Amino acid sequence: MTVGSLIGNTVLGGTILRSLDRVSTLILRDTELLMRAVYGGFFVVLWTVGGIIMTPELKTSVVAISWFQLVIAACFIWRQTLVFAAAGIVFLYGYAIVHYGLFHLMDYPIFLASASYFALIGLGLDRRGVRPVDVLRWGAAVTLMWASVEKWAYPDWTYPLFVSHAGMAMGFDPVFYMKAAGVVEFSLAFALIGPPLVRRTAAVLLAATFISAVPEFGKIDAIGHSPIIVVFLAIIADNGPGRRFTSLRMPAYYVIAFVITVAAYYLGHAALFSAGAA
Repeated sequence: MTVGSLIGNTVLGGTILRSLDRVSTLILRDTELLMRAVYGGFFVVLWTVGGIIMTPELKTSVVAISWFQLVIAACFIWRQTLVFAAAGIVFLYGYAIVHYGLFHLMDYPIFLASASYFALIGLGLDRRGVRPVDVLRWGAAVTLMWASVEKWAYPDWTYPLFVSHAGMAMGFDPVFYMKAAGVVEFSLAFALIGPPLVRRTAAVLLAATFISAVPEFGKIDAIGHSPIIVVFLAIIADNGPGRRFTSLRMPAYYVIAFVITVAAYYLGHAALFSAGAA
């Protein structure tokens, strides 16, 4: 990240960014269409499967939720109805909070970021200096930074996968692997809020990671991760300006983000669950 911040405005950095521009031209031109198509298809699948609130681990027995998700999918067809799709996503998020709690839903702020993206486009605010893709970037960053802490807090959730998918550990000890994986995920997630070269490179690496997991874990993984994979593609293609970080500020902000995220996770967990137990 420090190196990326240093060379981002050099000839080398400009050459790398122009190369990314060339290979992502079509994505940049059709980012909105791609987002609408993927999210529309995602909600159609949720309607088809039934009993799910946005993600497989959030179950519901309310049949109306599935049909509501079909309505959300239909709202992605027209630009004028994107704001209703956004409102529907926010409603589902709130509904899930009621049934599963705020802490559990902190794994999925990417849905709120996506809802904001569609609302900004549907309301035409994307043409008034507001960059909806920046909302996506921050949403993806917060989502993955938060999720990375789970690899340190609850590594045992992943240990069974080392039995069924032994190659996943790449020969490393599972305990070390989970600690290292958390660091890598947090670092790449934080990089999404960095300058153009840093964030676009991080998005390439994250997209490659998520996509490469599909052959290993199958269709459910492809469907479940499609909403965030398409966000990575949007970030890769985004050639807009970004906030400049000096080589000293980047690691400083990283440490601050790390401390805040870890503290919020553990303190929030303690506060919410101790209150629930009481």
